[in-house]
Amino acid sequence: MARVLSCIQPTGPVHLGNYLGALVNWVSGQNRNDVFHGIVDLHALTVTDKPGVIGDQTLQLAAVLFAVGLDPKVATVFVQSHIPAHSQLGWIMECTVSYGELSRMTQFKDKQSKREAEFVSAGLFTYPALQAADILLYDAEEVPVGDDQKQHIEITRDIAMRFNHRFGETFVIPKAVTPPVGARVMDLQDPTSKMSKSTESDAGCVYLLDSPEAIMKKFKRAVTDSDNEVIYDREKKPGVSNLLDILSASTGTAPQALAGQYSQYGKLKSDCGEAVVSILQPIQARYTNLISDPSQLHEMLSVGAIRAEAIAQKTLQRAQQAIGMTPRR
Repeated sequence: MARVLSCIQPTGPVHLGNYLGALVNWVSGQNRNDVFHGIVDLHALTVTDKPGVIGDQTLQLAAVLFAVGLDPKVATVFVQSHIPAHSQLGWIMECTVSYGELSRMTQFKDKQSKREAEFVSAGLFTYPALQAADILLYDAEEVPVGDDQKQHIEITRDIAMRFNHRFGETFVIPKAVTPPVGARVMDLQDPTSKMSKSTESDAGCVYLLDSPEAIMKKFKRAVTDSDNEVIYDREKKPGVSNLLDILSASTGTAPQALAGQYSQYGKLKSDCGEAVVSILQPIQARYTNLISDPSQLHEMLSVGAIRAEAIAQKTLQRAQQAIGMTPRR
């Protein structure tokens, strides 16, 4: 059984792409591996500048994770800031990685270019060091990532190997793994782009907590094309294919087989919306129960925090001892 770590930022509502593309796999994988799922609220500080927001969004995200099926007795679900070792090892990682390595990170370059006229947090630059601490603290062997995150795992491996070379074998060297293939969910208004909460309009983004009426409205207005022929072809018919992919993920039927069942876009759109409503309603009901009882939610998070802190503290002490830091007596 491999130790696997996946984290998520509390920076806004969870959408259908997050659920079908990743969270479904988190739930199915919790009984196959020793899984750790961190709600990384410290990372969210790089894009948050208003009081009270992160705490609320952290609890809301925790309620979603448990509502979709993560079991706190099986999966270690924790809040990053509840484990002080993240910040402590994060500084050690900052002192182990070079300025040059951080400056070559493509995600920082992309984010910086998009915020030229805005405040750019230094945390965006040092982000990979804290992320390395997140991974190394739990002796994670595998980190499921998409192509856009592979560079972060590579720099984590480099940092860990440099530390081990300088101070002796201390950290498990993690490897990036390709997660099980999840549904590829694209924006309903721009089917050539992935569904995202960062788009200017949410008309093409279906959120897990959207009302049935809102969900149906978004699907009925989904962009397709003008010929009204239902064929599964992502390149030539991205809008239609996106609907078929979503319906496939919601029903378990292959998109190619579904395509043969439709001769009009209107019926496909309504069936797709109804299928999504059907899978989300039980999740929404569980979410409502959880978010209405914050004390229960905090108890569920504390289960993960206790286990996570015990492991993280041992790793931090191992690193400090390797360096030769003076222990507190």
